[in-house]
Amino acid sequence: MSASLRSGQVAEAAGVNIQTLRYYERRGLLAEPERSNGGHRLYGEEAVTVLRVIKAAQCLGFTLEEVAELLEAGRHRHGRPVPGLQDRAAAKLAEVDAKIADLTTIRTVLAAAVEAGCDDLTVCASSACCPIPFTDLAEERHAGPCC
Repeated sequence: MSASLRSGQVAEAAGVNIQTLRYYERRGLLAEPERSNGGHRLYGEEAVTVLRVIKAAQCLGFTLEEVAELLEAGRHRHGRPVPGLQDRAAAKLAEVDAKIADLTTIRTVLAAAVEAGCDDLTVCASSACCPIPFTDLAEERHAGPCC
């Protein structure tokens, strides 16, 4: 390994701050770096790549716990495809699709409320022409997570 980058250089190249870099080290997402004779952390170029992968995975909706599991699986694959990566990506895609469906429904109801001129929730809730399905939403809330 060519350990030649200091913490600030790695953080800047990856677009994170130094506290994030150290946090990922503590969480085991990033390998502990070598140290210079003066005690400075020295990283190889692969640290920048790992940080970029972590941030990209987070942007795709993966939690840090999920990212840690994916990185760990990747470290032990020895050139073979990582079992489960496809499954995890498919599961995340299903989550995203469900969120999109929920947001589409929310958008439709809110647009109808704006168009109907709803201005007072209490008055609107008791009106037959109110587009917000208060009763349905309350029942869904008791059945499970709504939003």
